Amino acid sequence: MRALFLSLMVSSGLVLALPVAGADNAPAPAFSIASEAGQISLSEHKGQVVYLDFWASWCGPCRASFKWLNEAQERYGHQGLVIIAVNVDQDKEAARQFLKENPANFKIGFDPEGGVAKSYQVRGMPSSYLIDRNGRLQSAHVGYRLKDKSALEEEVRKMVSGDKLAVATP
Repeated sequence: MRALFLSLMVSSGLVLALPVAGADNAPAPAFSIASEAGQISLSEHKGQVVYLDFWASWCGPCRASFKWLNEAQERYGHQGLVIIAVNVDQDKEAARQFLKENPANFKIGFDPEGGVAKSYQVRGMPSSYLIDRNGRLQSAHVGYRLKDKSALEEEVRKMVSGDKLAVATP
């Protein structure tokens, strides 16, 4: 019931861009998932800053976030940022339609069984995790809204510059 309530709140836009516990410099859970071009694994990006984003085709804030994700990949990719967006739809065709309407210039993976989402304890859509060059979780957020874009971008900028993030409290 609680998960359904949170899901409804996030999809309706009532809960957005909240920092979440769990981004405490712990090792990021390893994963390897399917993509249209083969497999994507976290381990292949060691030494890079990874912005891991979980999204679904039915999620309104996810649509809004894709524009910023494209901009961030363009702006910080040459500094070592890799964005991996993980779709959690069971219906891959719904994900493909979403991507036709919201093209991505970053990596897209598919997690229809939800195993990777479960390992990251995803609580709502979108959920994002910032992983440092050593494979450690530095930041986690549930939701996306335009007014929080500059704070998210500041976290990315600090990470690609090698700066430490301040510890966030939920």
